[in-house]
Amino acid sequence: MPDDNDGKFRAQNWKKIPEQKLHKMNSVSRSRYTAYEEPSKQVAEIQEATKKRLVEEKKARALKNAPPTMEELVEKRQHAQLIGQLKAAEARNRIRIMRLRYHANRGQEINHLISCQPSALKAVRLQALVPAKSDLTEHGDTLEKLSRDRVEALLNDNTNLMTQRIS
Repeated sequence: MPDDNDGKFRAQNWKKIPEQKLHKMNSVSRSRYTAYEEPSKQVAEIQEATKKRLVEEKKARALKNAPPTMEELVEKRQHAQLIGQLKAAEARNRIRIMRLRYHANRGQEINHLISCQPSALKAVRLQALVPAKSDLTEHGDTLEKLSRDRVEALLNDNTNLMTQRIS
């Protein structure tokens, strides 16, 4: 029979059993009877609260799973591009630092090799052949006239009298 609940059929007990008889029934019969009774006020409130919570969760899930808007997609793409640019800049900086460190270490090693030569003539030759800094630009003659005369005198000293180091 239709009831007041939106025209839907609702099962109900046609016989009304008094409370005393209900307590005397065995548990199976009592549960069959109470299954079709109206729930108590407290249970009905809890059921209503549960239904509201489920509806809200369903709405929240629908909003969460909704496709992103065009503005969100554009913002996400710009954010990803910015992150990519930052990562590229960090990588360039790391490479630059590594290159500077390599050249500094190389220069120190060459200077150490030059300083460890047994004679000044060999040190000057090594310094001329293997510069501590590798300059890509060609510089002209950087020696002054007095310095050039001194270097030529050292290079022309075949007996190593001017360059012999005391050991």
